[in-house]
Amino acid sequence: MKIALVGTGFVADYYMTTLANHPTLTLAGVWDRDAARLEAFRAFHNVPAYPDLDALLADAAVQIVVNLTTPESHYEITSRALAAGKHVYCEKPLAMELAQAEALVAQAQGSGLTLATAPANGLSDAHRLVEDALRSGRIGTPRLVYAALEDGPVFRDKWASWRSRSGAPWPGLHEFEIGCTLEHAGYALSWLVTLFGPVESLTAFSAVTFPDKGPGTEQISMAPDFSVGCLTFRSGVVARLTNGLTAPRDRSLQIFAEKGSLTVRDLWDNRSVVHVEESGAPRPLLGRILTRAEAKLGRALPWKPTPGRKLTYPAQPMSKALPGYPSQIDFMRGVADQAEAIRRGEPPRFSGALALHITELALALNNARDLAQPYRPRSRF
Repeated sequence: MKIALVGTGFVADYYMTTLANHPTLTLAGVWDRDAARLEAFRAFHNVPAYPDLDALLADAAVQIVVNLTTPESHYEITSRALAAGKHVYCEKPLAMELAQAEALVAQAQGSGLTLATAPANGLSDAHRLVEDALRSGRIGTPRLVYAALEDGPVFRDKWASWRSRSGAPWPGLHEFEIGCTLEHAGYALSWLVTLFGPVESLTAFSAVTFPDKGPGTEQISMAPDFSVGCLTFRSGVVARLTNGLTAPRDRSLQIFAEKGSLTVRDLWDNRSVVHVEESGAPRPLLGRILTRAEAKLGRALPWKPTPGRKLTYPAQPMSKALPGYPSQIDFMRGVADQAEAIRRGEPPRFSGALALHITELALALNNARDLAQPYRPRSRF
């Protein structure tokens, strides 16, 4: 199936890196409004470039448009692509306003097209491993979940010098304006809603905790750089989700159930280490030794191993091309999943109502200061 990329910025290189994992996809071409950026990307990856967006949308061979533009452009570009009869895979969020996201989903449905959304880590090998473990019932019914998408104090790093493989700068100023919640919450929400179902209510808080993010950021309007939400799922599960740009890097997920717990070390790792601890099972030797050492020393040790034992992954049929740490996600997997669903005549997993629900929750977390609490999502899936 032929696809085309709109937007050749920093994240586009992640998609190109992982395109090799999906031989069922063929890249017809790319376009970007920045001519210099487009040429650098085209030359680096040796791919065709369209002269303008109209030419890309007029290409009858293109079936899926992959929208990798800036978040505030998502609505316009996606709507134009749908109007041109293209299926669309859109980077998160679907739109900056809920009404716009709802309009896009309705437009796709009315046109008989699919509209799917990133992130693709909800289709990862780690997600499948956890899904199978929960389905097996080995830790019983989940009750409480802790999820974190803390990216560390990046504004104190040399972010202005960061470049993608083809030379695109990391859009730091833009990320500070959009906010870490809209950029990152989807990585956790994609897991949470597919494991535990739709959210019934959300009580959230967001704030700009560090208004001064260093030289070069003085003139921009800062979006919240911290958010926390407590989510109640219709299934009865309760979850806490934090997003931030200050606390030490932490992208873990912990599930506490009636008969044990499960810990995912890194939601950005396609094959993250996953530990399961079953109530009554013997504890690993190292954990027992360190617990005794704490009792003998009379103080907590700075490090202890994750509770439980590591789950084993099935053998991987082929070595996957993934971006380097910390973004070890198969970014193109979501597009490939959409293409396969279209071939089968089925909706992709992260499309339609589910995509809208994830978008609404991310917007509610980011905009918590302006919303009555608790917030009750109006989207369902």
